[in-house]
Amino acid sequence: MATLSNGRLTLADISKRTSPNGKVTPIAELLSMQNMIWEDVVMKEANQPTSHVESIRTGLPDVYYRSINAGVPTSSSKTAQVVEPMAMLESRSYIDAANMLLNGNTNEYRLSEESAFVEAMNQAMTGTIFNGNIGVDPKSYTGLAIRYSDVTAGNAQNIIRVGGGASGAALGTDNASMYLVCWSENTVFCVYPKGSTGGLRSRDLGEEAVRDSSGNEFQALRSLFQADVGLVVKDWRAVVRIANIDVADWISATATQATTASTNLLDAMMKAIVRLPTSASQGRCAFYCNRSVLEGLMIQGRRNTTNVLDVQKGLSQFGESYNMLSFMGYPVRVVDTLSIAELGV
Repeated sequence: MATLSNGRLTLADISKRTSPNGKVTPIAELLSMQNMIWEDVVMKEANQPTSHVESIRTGLPDVYYRSINAGVPTSSSKTAQVVEPMAMLESRSYIDAANMLLNGNTNEYRLSEESAFVEAMNQAMTGTIFNGNIGVDPKSYTGLAIRYSDVTAGNAQNIIRVGGGASGAALGTDNASMYLVCWSENTVFCVYPKGSTGGLRSRDLGEEAVRDSSGNEFQALRSLFQADVGLVVKDWRAVVRIANIDVADWISATATQATTASTNLLDAMMKAIVRLPTSASQGRCAFYCNRSVLEGLMIQGRRNTTNVLDVQKGLSQFGESYNMLSFMGYPVRVVDTLSIAELGV
């Protein structure tokens, strides 16, 4: 069963603990309000300044039956050390000082003007979790799509194909993926640099003369936004990718997404839940999809006569109520950076 809140730290939790000046916390909360995945992601301080070294169990120890007066050989589990890099994301804001004087509440006006930078950071951070590709951008890190893209790899059982590529079906042109992720310090988590105050930071750089596009100077208030974040998949079983969703089929409930089709998304979501390890039940688990896939789920929810797919009330960590779609108790979150034009796997 999915757990929404169990004491593990999220981005906003860390900001509340480490920022007494009152600026970073509202920005971190705004980030979560604009993309609910940040209410789920478990954050952990890395053990290195620019990366995180994690020991991942790759095999269980040998066990033996024994008889009286006879011993058994010693054994141990098999582990491998993995180094996960962190990416440095940064943006700068300049606001004309004259505008600040024309508004009564300077701090609120400034935050409202800088909210666009928070949204841009939000989209970049979330997009990298799913679509990061260090082979294309060495300054980034590897996201879930690349980690779960090879149907011949060791984690292939957690890649469920529901459209093209499954049973020899041809790929459409509007493919999407849905992910089931269980966040915890023992499964999947994000890291921020060792010794830092959290993954998201905002600094007031004060007022300074800056130049416009014509080279003329004006006084501006400057802010610096930074986010140093990395992704660690400690237990690959705690992530399931449902790939090759034909969005047109799904919305119309035909062809690969007909109710009786073996590749129907609702059936695949049940398969995804079964693939999770027992340890994942102690984490924050949720499905993530784009709005087109969510649209189909909402239509199915209206037509469904059981409680498997349900719209219910949930509470955010900030005490605000919102409507939340869930599947068998697991929240379904919207992630706008998930594409509807994937190449498929």
